Amino acid sequence: MKLSLSKKFGTLLLLGFLSCGIWQCNAAGDSGESVATGVAEPENADITITVAGMGADKVLLVGMLNDQQFIVDQMESDANGMVHFKHDEPYKPGMYFVVLPSNANFQVLISEDQTFSLQTNINDLVGAMQVQESTDNELLYQNLRYEADYQRRLQPITSQLKNLDKSNPSFAQLEASRDALIEERRQTLDQLFQNHPQSFFVKFKKAGQNPAIHPELSSEDQVTYYRMEFWDDVDLSDPRLMATPVIYNKLKRYFEELTPQQPDSIILSLERLVAKIPNTKGSEYYKYFVNWVALAYEPTKTTLMDAEAVFVHMIQQHFTPERAFWSDSANTYALQLRAAEMANSLINQPGPNVKAPDINGQLRAVYDLKAPYIVVYLYNPDCEHCQEQSPVLVNLYQRWQAQSPSLVDVYAIAVDTEADLWRAYVAKTGMTWTNVFDPTNKAIYKTYFVNVTPEVYVLGPDRKIIAKNLNVDQLEEVIRRDQEKRK
Repeated sequence: MKLSLSKKFGTLLLLGFLSCGIWQCNAAGDSGESVATGVAEPENADITITVAGMGADKVLLVGMLNDQQFIVDQMESDANGMVHFKHDEPYKPGMYFVVLPSNANFQVLISEDQTFSLQTNINDLVGAMQVQESTDNELLYQNLRYEADYQRRLQPITSQLKNLDKSNPSFAQLEASRDALIEERRQTLDQLFQNHPQSFFVKFKKAGQNPAIHPELSSEDQVTYYRMEFWDDVDLSDPRLMATPVIYNKLKRYFEELTPQQPDSIILSLERLVAKIPNTKGSEYYKYFVNWVALAYEPTKTTLMDAEAVFVHMIQQHFTPERAFWSDSANTYALQLRAAEMANSLINQPGPNVKAPDINGQLRAVYDLKAPYIVVYLYNPDCEHCQEQSPVLVNLYQRWQAQSPSLVDVYAIAVDTEADLWRAYVAKTGMTWTNVFDPTNKAIYKTYFVNVTPEVYVLGPDRKIIAKNLNVDQLEEVIRRDQEKRK
């Protein structure tokens, strides 16, 4: 496997820029234009926490930003287990964890009102929790205790149902008991949401709920609606939710579990999600979502076929001077150039008709080949993986020539090498198909994009790209499936 210097530079630039763009660069609050959220700004922090049975020791306050955790503060507790987090400057609103010396920990919600107290016991942190002057934390611990009790009642029923056949007389009774518990929880949460619609806890809790299933629809439509409604209860104008685990967890599930791993589906899911953001200009949600998708499907970081299609869409539509408010012009321009290199070799597009000198110095074009299927093979003689794959392709080509000589042909392009090395490699490997090399790389610039060598593309009878990013041993199956589709 070999990565050209230009590709290495492009990847490092991309990863450095995107990683910064996700959150580190703005950890201190430099996020571009502010967005009105309707949440009052806190004035200071004055939080007293007492843990009976703890004694004097160091206590950490750990904050969150999407999937990241970081120490925000640390204080010494007194002999009675009391610790006082008091500052003239407020903490950033979000979910925090109070981490005790034993590594035991408990949650605390910090929002606009940062003057409150919590009292609990080292042996029962959740059950013994008492909250004063904080509605969010009162609701949090009421709900944590309710959810624990709910699971205690539900788990035996679900365990029994797994071990029973539906024909068992007890099955229907247990199923009814399970459904009654689920309905009780739904009503409990609905009442909570109605009573405290603007509380931070309710926004956090609602955001974590799953959408309802539509039993009247087909299975396929149920999945579609579930995906489309997945973000309906998330307030994407409230930045406090980004300082909890809920946004990252939903985003990861939305793309990795609920979205088919095909470029068109990924792009559609992203655009539907972006459309739900009230105002993308200056929005940390917009910044986070587009950076997360661009990183997740960056071509060197995923096995998705034609990840370049996702990447090109992300860069051309979202990493623009008008929309990428977190980026400087140099970074944006570099990413646009990289996307332009990929844009001409996406699946279902016509394969670029490269024309370059062959072994004899004659110009040979991809479209000179007349076989229905053309394998475009880009390699480097010094690449170890190429040295493994080239002989496999030679054997496959010889078999094609013996069995179906007019079905498949190969157009091989040497990249980032020298003429002598190229000629020696062609002779050594016995590559008798069309072999070309342009030492200037002008012939292949902005044509067939290469992340790493070898890179394998397949053109169909209409000369559109039907597959890419393949191992040689996948070629026969790709061609067979395409033939079946064309019948």
